[in-house]
Amino acid sequence: MTDATPSRYYITTSIPYVNGTPHIGFSLEVIQCDVLARFHRLIGDDTLYHTGTDENALTNLQAADKAGEPIQHLVDRNARRFESIREPLNLSTDVFFRTSTDPLHFPGAQKLWRAMDAAGDIYTREYQGLYCVRCERFYKPEELVDGNCPIHEIPPEPVDEVNYFFRLSTYGDTLRELITSNTLLVQPEHRREEMLSFIESGLEDIRISRQALRGRGWGVPVPDDPDQVMYVWVDALSNYITALDYAHDGPDYERYWADNPNRVHVVGKDIIRFHVVYWPAFLISAGLPLPSVVNVHEFLMVDGEKISKSRGNTVDPVEIAALYGLDALRYWLLREMPRTGDGNFSHERLISRYNEDLGNDLGNLVNRSVSMLHRYRDGIVPRVASVTDSESPLAEVADGLGDRVAGAFDAFDFRQGIAAAWELISAANKYIDDTKPWELAKAAKGGDETAHERLDVVLADLIEAIRLLAVHLSPFIPDGAGKIANQVGFELGPVEDDGVCALAWNGSLADCLLPKASPIFPKIEVEVEAEA
Repeated sequence: MTDATPSRYYITTSIPYVNGTPHIGFSLEVIQCDVLARFHRLIGDDTLYHTGTDENALTNLQAADKAGEPIQHLVDRNARRFESIREPLNLSTDVFFRTSTDPLHFPGAQKLWRAMDAAGDIYTREYQGLYCVRCERFYKPEELVDGNCPIHEIPPEPVDEVNYFFRLSTYGDTLRELITSNTLLVQPEHRREEMLSFIESGLEDIRISRQALRGRGWGVPVPDDPDQVMYVWVDALSNYITALDYAHDGPDYERYWADNPNRVHVVGKDIIRFHVVYWPAFLISAGLPLPSVVNVHEFLMVDGEKISKSRGNTVDPVEIAALYGLDALRYWLLREMPRTGDGNFSHERLISRYNEDLGNDLGNLVNRSVSMLHRYRDGIVPRVASVTDSESPLAEVADGLGDRVAGAFDAFDFRQGIAAAWELISAANKYIDDTKPWELAKAAKGGDETAHERLDVVLADLIEAIRLLAVHLSPFIPDGAGKIANQVGFELGPVEDDGVCALAWNGSLADCLLPKASPIFPKIEVEVEAEA
């Protein structure tokens, strides 16, 4: 994997409305993108990780009115809350982009509009429809559930006004070909089929503006028409390129969008239509490159219910990280979130998974191995031929681990990537049980030279397996992986073809003196209430 020529990656989250505060569902997406970005940086790819906030939506204005404060005050305050999760969640974001304040956004969005208009794809007409302010989307009566938005469970508002429209109806065949050929790769497969079915049902032209008066002028003005502002999905979707200075064809735009084959969007299943149908159609109209991949994740439920302020079941990811540790939060989200189907968070599930996997499987492996190294070899890693020649039984399990992890990232399947690492963890724990180093040490102490040599091999194999695990797990749990690396005597850094940060079995820690073992993933104790 390290022999490949470094590539360039632009990785984006969707940008959330700022009418509320970040909850654990949003943390899922930013952590997924963080893992992707860390992996590509690890293997030497030029990577830009972009996130931000969608601030011009009507739903934000309504939240400000409800709170009795100016809209700019509300979006400023809540945007800071979204930006502030970077440190406690250890996010490696490069760009945090705000659509109401960044000077690159309005001119960039207006440039995109003008390009679509020049292509003949924008026109005006009267519109009557049902509009959900919360998801900024129009619905047909038959799409409602008991008269309510199927996502937010509130009644949509009737809208009757003259607006600008985009000729989406003309792009069905083009979009179908792009998706079926995987020129626009949509993952997972069932979401790809969902979008193809939506296109087959027949695309209709879509409204792309609203009257400025209805939102008191809040939003991106339509070029040459001060009475209209852009519909939020034209405004918000354009952030992926406006943040790169598309308005002036800036160097970041050229580097990460125009001249980059790896433009990766990560979005929730509720906004897939906007990213797989609307956004590509806008870009085709404007003559611009399309995203290469749209990775779609499912919803995260809490105790079996959708996350909702009205239900009182919102969970603050920063509080969870502070309570149980960041490794516990990141690992649970990446290990437990299904590739298809919604995930279900509970404190009990998180604690159980952390204690079983990180505490018992991985943590005990590191602690036992380093403790035995100090007990039997004064903490110095033996130099043995089996490690450097890749003849160890653990080396056989480790062979191809890098390719399996890389394949998991390509498939946007974090569980698969973690499972690949856990094959080596399980094999290493079994190796200890099978080889019984304590018995080898006893025999060696009695003068058995073969047992002495065999113990050297076992200890060296275990430390090498742990070194590899630290490198491979670093995108998933950077804090914990860093502690593991320190425990076996090295610092994590970019992947090397050889050396301590190599992705291949190489015995590079031979002759190193390791620190004494210390707990890396301390057990989370569950308080049990006494019966009355």
